[in-house]
Amino acid sequence: MTDRREAPFAFEGLDRVLHEKARLGILTSLADYREGLSFGELRDLCGLTDGNLSRHVQILEEAGLIEVTKGFEGRRPHTNCKLTPEGRQRFDDYLAVLEQVLLRARGDAVSGSARPKEGKPA
Repeated sequence: MTDRREAPFAFEGLDRVLHEKARLGILTSLADYREGLSFGELRDLCGLTDGNLSRHVQILEEAGLIEVTKGFEGRRPHTNCKLTPEGRQRFDDYLAVLEQVLLRARGDAVSGSARPKEGKPA
């Protein structure tokens, strides 16, 4: 196993469950709405089909990142999705690592260990 100091660009904190484009959009949408969003609102905000959104919501729910409640509004079925406390924390942690990725990509991060050693190709 490679020492983390030897692989500064491994970015182990980029959680694979969160790092998928559609799931990242879902979590970003839910982060601003503490009470959650309806299935239809999420679908529209993320530009997903019902089936695609349903599958991604299932993955996020199984991972404990979102809570899904089903009920009725009048006679119509209503599904609401919201971040769990664990989901909010994992999303915040993910964003912190993503911020480090962006800083390193722009060259803003100061770290001697991230620079190639003399004589090695850049």
